[in-house]
Amino acid sequence: MSNSKAVQNYRDPEVYKAAMELQQAVFVASKAFPKEETYSLTDQVRRSSRSIGANLAEAWAKRRCPAHFLSKLTHADGELQETLHWLRTARLCDYLTKDSSGALADAARKVGGKLCATIATYESFCISK
Repeated sequence: MSNSKAVQNYRDPEVYKAAMELQQAVFVASKAFPKEETYSLTDQVRRSSRSIGANLAEAWAKRRCPAHFLSKLTHADGELQETLHWLRTARLCDYLTKDSSGALADAARKVGGKLCATIATYESFCISK
């Protein structure tokens, strides 16, 4: 997230944009997973990757309460870590190539870096009473 005047809603911060890019990359990659994984691994990795952005959007609405804002940012980080777990699982099951796994991990690291920076300065995003 950025605390500049250019940020007008939850869709503007760079961390949210990066989370959406990761979400869509996970969706595309998971289309190739085996049919028997539809209601397990495919569902899990899609759900957790989508939840990162959802938690960021919800965090944006909670900026009046710093503790709630930080909590939702922390939830987004938890979903990111879960996504990384499922991506590693998919790689170990040979559902992802080394290259595609690496690209997804790079996208996740990008989100993680931006999210970490937001968490470190979370109070600067909060709305004063």
